[in-house]
Amino acid sequence: MKKVSVFGSGVVGKVLADGFLKHGYEVMRGTREPAKLADWVKGAGSKAAAGSFADAARFGEIIVLAVKGGAAESALDLAGIDNLAGKPVLDATNPIADAPPENGVIRFFTGPNDSLMERLQKRAPAAHFVKAFSCVGNAFMVNPDFGGVKPTMFICGDDAGAKEQVRGILTQFGWETEDLGASTAARA
Repeated sequence: MKKVSVFGSGVVGKVLADGFLKHGYEVMRGTREPAKLADWVKGAGSKAAAGSFADAARFGEIIVLAVKGGAAESALDLAGIDNLAGKPVLDATNPIADAPPENGVIRFFTGPNDSLMERLQKRAPAAHFVKAFSCVGNAFMVNPDFGGVKPTMFICGDDAGAKEQVRGILTQFGWETEDLGASTAARA
């Protein structure tokens, strides 16, 4: 059985953690404050746990980064960069700035020739980042129902093996996968 760690105590982290549990994985959610996930652990069953980011990083064979974009680099640091080495890291983050939207348009803290995933890959060079889930709302992340039409999830990353593992997860979660190439595609 695969062990998955989901970094994040918010709604996206819960949806993805519950999805992995539904598909037979053992799941540990990583957070700054594990006690606040006690109710989730109690309701999620015997294959669910919560711990610090470092606990979760050591536990998981696969890591899912589902924190606020502005907290992503800190989450990696708290996890321990060495604990991520050699592991696929599904990056579900978006670089949404804390500033309010301008004329109704969300602001980002990255520029057009940069992406948060590229920054994360530089911070943890031995981890295998794959962008996934960041382009859909959480209600559609796991086994979405579009009236019999199988949706397409876009992925990118620099490690072919990690992308193949993510493709397998996405298939379980009800998605077709379209590989957009290297990590630079995360800019889009």
